Amino acid sequence: MTDRELVEGCLKKNSKSQRKLFEFYAGKMLTVCRRYANDATEAEDMLQESFIRVFNNISQYRFEGSLEGWIRRIVVHTALRVIQKKKVRFAEINEDMDIEQSTSVDGLTSLSAEELLKLIGTLPEGYRIVFNLYVLEGYDHNEIATMLEINAATSRSQLSKARKVLQTQIENLTKLPKRYA
Repeated sequence: MTDRELVEGCLKKNSKSQRKLFEFYAGKMLTVCRRYANDATEAEDMLQESFIRVFNNISQYRFEGSLEGWIRRIVVHTALRVIQKKKVRFAEINEDMDIEQSTSVDGLTSLSAEELLKLIGTLPEGYRIVFNLYVLEGYDHNEIATMLEINAATSRSQLSKARKVLQTQIENLTKLPKRYA
């Protein structure tokens, strides 16, 4: 089934088309939700709320650009709404604060995408959100500032600090002694 056929079926409220659309995109979109959520349950809630929005707004999809990209934007904006309800603060975090280090990965010289995503997940929430929006979703600082209702300078600062923390974490991981089986 093509994206056009899926969308047309969803427009007709065809449950089989809705199920197929969900099954095809849910895995990828859950990965997006996990980057913004604090835990698996919150990610699943974000995903469910996102697909409710997808189905309620499917008539707005104009077949311009990819369906996946359109769904991803809805997922990201839904995740941000959930985060904003929690009133996440993008306050400055003291440089001397003990930032949780991930030690679940042993003796790496290079990180896989999954391992890097785990490290990103350990970032303080404000850092993680801005990092995800800028690096992984491709938004610029002005767009991030608008979405999060912060200053563009705050977005740049959060990104800079996130990168610094990640660099330190990666350096610490590569210094770990290698385990031999």
